[in-house]
Amino acid sequence: QVQLVESGGGLVQPGGSLRLSCAVSGRTDSASTMAWFRQAPGKEREFVVAKRGSYGSTSYASAVKGRFTISRDSAKNTVYLQMNSLKSEDTAVYYCAASRGNLIVSEMARIANYDYWGQGTQVTVSS
Repeated sequence: QVQLVESGGGLVQPGGSLRLSCAVSGRTDSASTMAWFRQAPGKEREFVVAKRGSYGSTSYASAVKGRFTISRDSAKNTVYLQMNSLKSEDTAVYYCAASRGNLIVSEMARIANYDYWGQGTQVTVSS
């Protein structure tokens, strides 16, 4: 089993930055591909970004490309999501997810490919 705990959410003004963290514990070797998804009120959960391993392929949703960056510190068993130039439409609960598989880019956005999920952290972008 893999446990995921997100932190770092909060209230930020438009144009600001936040860094989310996802602490991975348990069978960390089972967390091959790591991802961030988000869910806004009244909307379905959507893909944000995913990364295979520490140096493998990365995929970003078009809405966040150029503004968000995923990174992974294997020594700390932590995955980060650096979010810059935040917009009101980025407001959502952000979820960390882990897949046992080494996903290829075309597989990374599919929710069903992820085996473990965190509880989520709220990000609110508002003036």
